[in-house]
Amino acid sequence: MHFSWFLDGGIIGAYILVSLLVGLSLRKYVGNVEDYLVAGREVNLYAGMASLAATEFGIVTCMAAAQLGYRYGFSGAIVGLLLCISMFLVGKTGFCIKPLRDANAMTLPEFFEKKYSPRVRWAAGVIIVIGGLLNTGIFLRTGGEFLVAVVGINASYLEITMTILLIVVGLYTVLGGMISVLVTDFLQFILMSTGMIIVTIYIICTVGWGNIVNAVSETYGAAGFNPFINEKLGWQYVAYTFLTVSATVLTWQTMIARVLSSKDSTVAKKMYTKTSFFYVVRSLIPVTWGLAALTIWKPEALGGSPITAMPKFLSTVIPTGLIGIVVAAMLAADMSTDSSYLLGWASVIYNDIIGVLHKETWSEKRKVLVNKLLVAAIGLFLLFYGLWYPLKSDLWVYMTLTASIYSVSVSTLLIAACYWKKANTWGAYAAIVVGAATPLLFLIMQQIPATMELAKRIGPYYSGILAFVFAWLAMIIGSNLKIILKK
Repeated sequence: MHFSWFLDGGIIGAYILVSLLVGLSLRKYVGNVEDYLVAGREVNLYAGMASLAATEFGIVTCMAAAQLGYRYGFSGAIVGLLLCISMFLVGKTGFCIKPLRDANAMTLPEFFEKKYSPRVRWAAGVIIVIGGLLNTGIFLRTGGEFLVAVVGINASYLEITMTILLIVVGLYTVLGGMISVLVTDFLQFILMSTGMIIVTIYIICTVGWGNIVNAVSETYGAAGFNPFINEKLGWQYVAYTFLTVSATVLTWQTMIARVLSSKDSTVAKKMYTKTSFFYVVRSLIPVTWGLAALTIWKPEALGGSPITAMPKFLSTVIPTGLIGIVVAAMLAADMSTDSSYLLGWASVIYNDIIGVLHKETWSEKRKVLVNKLLVAAIGLFLLFYGLWYPLKSDLWVYMTLTASIYSVSVSTLLIAACYWKKANTWGAYAAIVVGAATPLLFLIMQQIPATMELAKRIGPYYSGILAFVFAWLAMIIGSNLKIILKK
């Protein structure tokens, strides 16, 4: 353990203090709810790119990618490649994001109201919040486990560490909204990128790229380089991952919030195309860290806990001073992610669940206050949920499954709303129910002793693919059924 509380701790403490002060200083620019949720729709290309990149890379993403690398070799990096391809294609063509931004909505469900109905908007808002909160609930514990392993904090202090970090993020998010999030995201992106590049270069120079490649070859053989022939992955994993990341690009609230905050649809499209290549790097760097850990410990040496391989490796190899930079970089990534997620789910609760009920009768001051209270309440939920949920699969699998609770159905609604004239409320309701029920049922089956074995045989990949198929069948059947019965 090379962590120094004086040097490394000083670097981390200084960064957290600067982020907090900058975030708090921007609260004076929040004049109304549009400023609070979408920064007045004035986000330019480069601010949007930095915010999008920083938001979608946190400690949980880094840990998940490193775990994929450690368990599957270079095959684990396929996630970043597929995400890059999907994001670039959406940005280049403007598929869905152009009509969405042109509609001047603040959230996806608000866009759905124009195509379907206010009740569909409300139902979509509910399912987005459920899936989003379940997905975000593990972020704090994962971040805490990273800090315990790298910094050497006593495991009994994990909850305290999580709470302090959440309070810091919550303060500037509650008070400054999207404006504070965007500016702090920019600072965090710079620190995160710098730290990750420096550490990666150090790791490759210390461990040796040839040793990393040899470790993958010796441990996994050809399957460590080709996901299609890896018996734990295969075509079903690649198909499931591509469907999942494509739905994420189109519907994930924190990504779509940047689209809706941009100056216009042209900026939104460029934001996606120019940021897409970052997602290959986002995946490859932590995968490389996980592979470097494989040169020291084989999977059987960690007693079934591959999630701990990467942080243990960093604590062992990275020297004093540099380890402070890497922890500060990871905290920068995590703070950016947490702040955006807090605001993202709060915006949907306010705009599409509560907002539908109060019917725009509140003053701007009251609207902003309600959003601040929602951000604080979501923070409390994430804190307590993160303390007790036990993971039953890979971190990446859990993240994609919980995200699919809403991304499957909401992506179906979005594509149909933009490009299928026959889509209607019956199809929308059917897609929401079926698309959400499939992954939820699988998660529940994983927790019940009587159905654990059946869930294991089905597997998360087939479950995820079937969710997309069933959601589209529900949309098509439901919409056509309404048309037939109304004749």
